[in-house]
Parts: sequence; C-alpha cells; structure tokens
Amino acid sequence: MSLITLENRIHTVRHFNRFITRNIGVLQEGLLHSPYSLTEVRIMFELAHRDNPTASDLTKELGLDAGYLSRILARLEQQGLIVKVRSETDGRQRILQLTPEGKEVYLPLNERSNEEVAEMLSELSEGDQVQLFKAMQTIEKLLTKDFKYSKPFILRPHEPGDMGWIVHKHGVLYAQEYGWDERFEASVLQIATEFINNYNPKQERCWIAEMNGEIVGSIVVVQESDTIAKLRLLIVDPKARGMGLGTRLVEEAIQFAKRAKYQKLVLWTNHVLKEARHIYRKAGFTLVAEEKHSNYGPEVIGETWELIL
Repeated sequence: MSLITLENRIHTVRHFNRFITRNIGVLQEGLLHSPYSLTEVRIMFELAHRDNPTASDLTKELGLDAGYLSRILARLEQQGLIVKVRSETDGRQRILQLTPEGKEVYLPLNERSNEEVAEMLSELSEGDQVQLFKAMQTIEKLLTKDFKYSKPFILRPHEPGDMGWIVHKHGVLYAQEYGWDERFEASVLQIATEFINNYNPKQERCWIAEMNGEIVGSIVVVQESDTIAKLRLLIVDPKARGMGLGTRLVEEAIQFAKRAKYQKLVLWTNHVLKEARHIYRKAGFTLVAEEKHSNYGPEVIGETWELIL
C-alpha cells in the first residue's frame, strides 16, 4: 500500500493549484492588467474561436452554472462587447458574437497573453520546454473525463533524427496511399536538407507532434522572403488522424508566421490530398494557381495556396 496518505495527496494537489494560479496571474484583480476577470476573458476567447456558439454551448464547455454565465453575458452585452443574434437555422436559439468593440478589447488581451507565455518559455531551455509540455499533456490526459475529445499529443521543436522520420514517413505513406515513387521522397529530402542547412530560428520553425512518446506528425515554416513564408512538410501519421492534429499544426504555423511579421503564408500541395486541402481552406487559405504534373509518377494537379496574414 502506498505510504502517501489521502490527506497528503490533497495537500499536493492544492499546493500545485496555488502555484499555477499565482504564476499565470489569475489572482490579480483584473486578468492581464485589464478590468476583466478570467471568466470574462475566457468567454471572449470562446466567442472569438467558435463557430456560432450559444449560451448552452458555453455552459457545457466551461462547466459554468447557467445563472452565473447569464449574468456575465448580460454584463458583457451591456458594455457593448457581445451581441445575441437569432440563429438562421433554428429561430429558438441565440448565437453569441463579439461586436467590433468586443474584438478591439479581446485581441490586445490575447496578444498580451501570448507575450507573457512566450516570456515565461524564453527562460527555459528547449529540453525543459519539452519536459514541461509533456507534463502538461499528462495532466490534461489524466483529468480529461472523455478522452475522445482530448488532444493526446504534444508539439515540440525538432531534434536530431526528426528530419529523417519526416522524409521516411512521407516516402512510405505517399507511396502506399497515392502510388508516388521515390522521386517524391527525394524531393522531401531536399526540402528537409535545405531547412537544416539554412535554418533561421527567428523566422523559421519546425513542429514535431508526439503521441505517447512516438512521433506522429510534423509541419515546417520556412522563409521565402522578408514578407512571405512558406508552409511545408505537413504530415499526420494515420494512427493520429481524426484528432484535430493537422488543424492544430497548421494553426501553430499561422500564429508563428504572424508573430514573425510575415505578410503572406504560401504553400504548394496536390489535389489528391483532400484532408490537407480541407484544413487549408478552413484556416483561410485561398487557391491561387493550378498546374498538372507527373513529377512523382501518377498525373496530379499541383496547387498553390496563400493566406494573407
């Protein structure tokens, strides 16, 4: 039997809760030096990132008492930060949206939050950051009641050996799923080699996705010019598909490109990659050019997509 008593375990959990709330600043009167509480800012975050949310959706997502949430929504509505709009598909429902004034309030808060986290991470080495992310993922995994809706993966910077995995996985998967030959693997190898040889950490980034300690995905942002970045080497292992990993990787790349002050993010793909194309379109990319080719065996349509940042 464990020598750690229930009382000691409760003390440990509460000690950690006090530590983390102090470090992320939620004990301050206003979150991020603003007049808004943590709950209010979280509600604005949900409205900025969800499609057509209702009060019921927020109640379920945030685990809030319906009455308490209603009072907060009423206060935000009185301040002109949110508005309730009748649903076009169900007239009984009211969709919650940020007003232009609400967006003006929320966006600086979101940016300030990103800056504070970036500052905290800058004090940790790459190895310590990976260890921190894994610990966070473990906590989230263990405390998520419905694992189906959790994200059982972590994202980390590339390490020695990762580019080899990227090249190998591209070569194997694209041969199996699309019948592409070894020329595609050679093309991926060239891209990976150029990234390593010319890596500029201020303007370029690679994310490696891990699940249960195993690599399951990647994406890379490379510098095309002072104002244009290119999205490359997006891949998700079949065992990790359907979990939102591809979308998460693309979102990370877009946010990095914005922080690096690029004006445009471009990518090249092929029409047969339906899942990837769906992710790009959902993220706001626009198809700007098409051209048939048979560089890797079967004839396909190469596509150029771009996103104005």
